[in-house]
Amino acid sequence: MPVLNESGYLRRAVETVLAQDVDAPMELILALGPSTDGTSELARELALEDHRIVLVDNPAADIPVGLNLAIRAGRYPTVVRVDAHSELEPSYTTHALATLDRVGAANVGGVMRADGRTPFQRAVARAYNSPIGLGGGAYHGGTQEGEAESAYLGVMRRAALDEVGLFDETIRRGEDWELNLRIRRAGYRVWFDPTLSVTYWPRESWARLVRQFSATGRWRGELVRRFGRGNSLRFFAPPVLVLTLLLGIVVGVLQATGVLQGWWSLAASIVYLPVIAYVLLIAGVSLGSGGGHGWRDKLWTAAVLPTMHLAWGWGFLIGVLRGAHDTVDTSRLGSRNTPLP
Repeated sequence: MPVLNESGYLRRAVETVLAQDVDAPMELILALGPSTDGTSELARELALEDHRIVLVDNPAADIPVGLNLAIRAGRYPTVVRVDAHSELEPSYTTHALATLDRVGAANVGGVMRADGRTPFQRAVARAYNSPIGLGGGAYHGGTQEGEAESAYLGVMRRAALDEVGLFDETIRRGEDWELNLRIRRAGYRVWFDPTLSVTYWPRESWARLVRQFSATGRWRGELVRRFGRGNSLRFFAPPVLVLTLLLGIVVGVLQATGVLQGWWSLAASIVYLPVIAYVLLIAGVSLGSGGGHGWRDKLWTAAVLPTMHLAWGWGFLIGVLRGAHDTVDTSRLGSRNTPLP
């Protein structure tokens, strides 16, 4: 479990891991980044309460670095990746181990069940759980078991990880997708089991959501630069939306200033059709059962969905054009663009 500034979530996340009913020896390795909210002190307190908790320092704060430090410190042949913003059902590990053996996979993942504690966080959770929100990846609500492109968190065979080389520490976001790409290219199976589910608590504020999705989109753009069509077509929908909106703005300005007139103006107006279709889609989702209960929930949903799409899409375009370089997700770091205090 990589950990950074998670004082409000860490104890519950750790409790759900230690409560796993797996009939085997286990340990929980926390890779501690340089938190500024008391998280590291809480982790040390938890380690004193249970000898199964092992602490390793992750001064770089990057998730893939912390994951590799934790994996290398581990003693057992199966690695269960967990997150400080998530909660596991008691049978999660036992069920995942059985699925690993049953299908002969190297990595098994389930469904990310997002949840929220505030109206805004619940709106983000609804977007996560909707195919409209995050593009319909299997772990965002899939129901069909089978081979998958990637896995949420993941229960992995250590031998396969050692063979393909653990996580790529040059990738700060999307590191799980890239690892699973190497696992699949090595001839192993990545498997989705919808009976596995993990509760995930998304970002709690608009600014943090924008920073998270901008960074994630930029790293997806970097992954497109590196791996091209190894990326699913669904990743290209948000940047196409951003480009369409920008083109619509340009056409609108040219029409308003009289540069475009007559038939040329009419022909250029076709660019508004996909924008109108998108607005109707968001309105339909927000007003329907997927928008929550009551006008307040529905307004939050209508605001959150385009926020996620546009922030991700804009980040993607920058990542494709310029690369990700040292971009980090600052959504847990206040206003600083560095994981270090």
